[in-house]
Amino acid sequence: MQAISPVQESEIEFDHGTFDSAAFTAQTLSDWQSLAAVIDHTLLKPEATRSQIENLCDEAVRYHFACAMVNPVWASTAAGLLAGSGVPVGVVIGFPLGCSLVSTLRQEAAALVRLGVRELDMVIPIGQLKSGNYQAVDHTIHAVASVAHHHGALVKVILETALLNVEEKLRGSEIAIQAGADFIKTSTGFSSSGATAADVALMRGVAGGRCGVKAAGGIRTLADVNAMLEAGANRIGASASVAIIQELGAE
Repeated sequence: MQAISPVQESEIEFDHGTFDSAAFTAQTLSDWQSLAAVIDHTLLKPEATRSQIENLCDEAVRYHFACAMVNPVWASTAAGLLAGSGVPVGVVIGFPLGCSLVSTLRQEAAALVRLGVRELDMVIPIGQLKSGNYQAVDHTIHAVASVAHHHGALVKVILETALLNVEEKLRGSEIAIQAGADFIKTSTGFSSSGATAADVALMRGVAGGRCGVKAAGGIRTLADVNAMLEAGANRIGASASVAIIQELGAE
């Protein structure tokens, strides 16, 4: 894939089709089932126990969340628990720092999809992006996307927006999309801050209708979700998923 050369922010094009955030928000918030279908039910704490992972998967099946998102060590467990449920397993890689070798990421992605993982959330190589080494960023994302897509899995690329300036957010979004991201994602939830509506809107402005935008990090209430959807998100990552959909009537 051709590397993206550094350009001025004003040269970045944004006419990439449309995404109707208002219509999507209205449909998603029409009932709790529609809302659950766009939430990644997430447990990424390093101290998470097997019983907590089992509970996460039970809830994912009960409410039919978009996926159950876990750390790699729990991928096999989650895959077994969710087999036949229709709820995919999501796993983070190169997480939360975005500092892994490309070869490590490729091997990790390959191992996880063989275990049945259907969604991979990877962290962009943040330092490379901030250094202006766009070719390295493109290569890293493309390496994971190639493995994932070969096995029918999705890739979400985490920018960690709290660590980036506006130009880096714009550039990172564009590189990720061109390198094969199915979603661009705001945050890991492990940095200085999480998702903001402003960052989601900026990312959707770059993405247009070309890929999804996932808001994650600090989303705890239905009001938080509403703000992210209105800004342009079409996937939400949250650990407070059950409490959020209960605000919309789930029991």
